Amino acid sequence: MSFPLDGVSLDAPLLDGPRLRPKAGGAADSLVVLLHGYGADGRDLIDLGNAWADLLPHAAFVSPHAPEPCGQAPVGRQWFPLTFRDPHELPRGAQAAAPLLRAFLDVELAKLALPPERLALVGFSQGAMMALKVGLAEDLRPAAVVAFSGMWVDASAPHPAPVSNPPPVLLLHGEDDEVIPAQALFGSAKALAAAGVPVEWHLSPGLGHGIDDAELAIAGSFLAQSLGGRSHGAR
Repeated sequence: MSFPLDGVSLDAPLLDGPRLRPKAGGAADSLVVLLHGYGADGRDLIDLGNAWADLLPHAAFVSPHAPEPCGQAPVGRQWFPLTFRDPHELPRGAQAAAPLLRAFLDVELAKLALPPERLALVGFSQGAMMALKVGLAEDLRPAAVVAFSGMWVDASAPHPAPVSNPPPVLLLHGEDDEVIPAQALFGSAKALAAAGVPVEWHLSPGLGHGIDDAELAIAGSFLAQSLGGRSHGAR
C-alpha cells in the first residue's frame, strides 16, 4: 500500500487547516494529525489537541480540511464522495484520496524537521478510514493510528495482504453508532490482526456516532504511550 507522490497533480488543492502549537512552547517533538469526518471540516477535531495538551505538551496538532466540498453538506468537506450505493466506493475512494493526504503529511513533517516515527494519525468516521489507509502504508510507518467510529476499508478484501512493519492501532466505536454500525469495529480488528497489525479496541456502551470522554481518555493515553519520550533528540 504505497502512494507515489508523483501521482499528485500540480493542480491539486493543497490541504490546510487549523493548528495548535505545543503547549510547552518551543519546537515540536511530535505531530498529531487530526482527520475529520464526512461533511465536517478541520475545525471539527482541532479541539482534541487542547484535550490532549497536558498528555502531549511537546506535540503540535493540525487538522486539515478535506480536499473536496461535501456533496451532501454544502458547508462541509469530504475526503471522497459517498453514494451509499456502491459497495466498492470506500476502498476506491480512500485509495484515490491517499496521495494528497500523504503529500500533506510529508510537507508538515518537513516543516517541523520530524521523521515519520514522530507522527500520529487520528481520524473520525471517514477520516478514520483515511488514517488507517495512509497510516498502514508500507513506506510511512507512523508512531500510531487512532480511529474513532470508522473502519479499515481494506478489511473487505477476501484475504488482506500482510502489513509490513505496521504501527500500533487503536479502534474506538460507539455501541449504538447509527452511521457506521459497531460491527465494523470487530470486522476491522479481526482483519487488522490477521494482517499482522498490533491492534487494540474499545466499544463505548450507549454511544452513537461520536466521541465521549472515556474514549478521549483512552486515546490520549494511547498517544502518549506511543509518542512517549523525546526520542527525536533534544531540540
